[in-house]
Amino acid sequence: MSQNSETPIERITIPTLLRWKREGRRSVMTTAYDAVTAHIADRVADIILVGDSVGNVCLGFENTLSVSVAMMNHHLEAVARTRPRALLVADMPYLSFHVSREEAIRNAGGFLQRGADAVKLEGGAKRAEIVRALVDCEIPVMGHLGLTPQSVNVMGGFKVQGRTADDALRLLEDAQRLQEAGCFALVLEGIPAELAARATEFLTIPTIGIGAGPDCSGQVLVLHDVLGLTEGRRPKFVRAYADGFHVLKEALSRWAADVRNGAFPASEESYRLPEDLGDTIANWTPSNPT
Repeated sequence: MSQNSETPIERITIPTLLRWKREGRRSVMTTAYDAVTAHIADRVADIILVGDSVGNVCLGFENTLSVSVAMMNHHLEAVARTRPRALLVADMPYLSFHVSREEAIRNAGGFLQRGADAVKLEGGAKRAEIVRALVDCEIPVMGHLGLTPQSVNVMGGFKVQGRTADDALRLLEDAQRLQEAGCFALVLEGIPAELAARATEFLTIPTIGIGAGPDCSGQVLVLHDVLGLTEGRRPKFVRAYADGFHVLKEALSRWAADVRNGAFPASEESYRLPEDLGDTIANWTPSNPT
């Protein structure tokens, strides 16, 4: 059941998501990067991801590789201050879990100390050891397979994955290894729908699809994509439910026009002096006129 302000529900937890998987109930995940987007997302979503997609969406980078732990901490803290009911997941950015086991634990643990309920990291079976190390430290981990944006250079761009027999079987094996390592859920991005359906069928943990067809345990889209807040070409898997960019630009344009023609602010947006001060102000003169 989606949450809203009229019918508050208990906080979403990892056991909640695992139970929903058994019951066949789909979960909704979206992103938030500040308090405003967190308040919007928490009215609807079951999972809020503070994604390293902040690099593309908010910070002007071409990809996620330039996003640092410090940047993630800044945006995570803003979202966490809203105390969302949704499960709050923080992305592990590039190089935050690649250098050493100890550094991965330190970075992921820092996210939990700043309010995250779990972390998400990209990669298949080769990340299983890191996943185990984090889970051993009581840090819940969501995995991410398929089109993994941090591997954009290796993949030669943002391309659909798992389209050959070897790649498809490798993805299924990776999914199994990550579940065995302790992941509580897997994001499946940019893979054929049939492959995502097969993974969802045999895994006991939920799958969250993005460009992976309709048969996953849940779906995730970047909030700005759902609201149509970005211009330009959108990925095939995005469906915008509003033309947010032009709606907001039109509102801002109307305000700017009112400023320029003197219609803003009007009396209802202005403060007034008490009546007995009117003459005092009117009769005031500078003490050192020039």
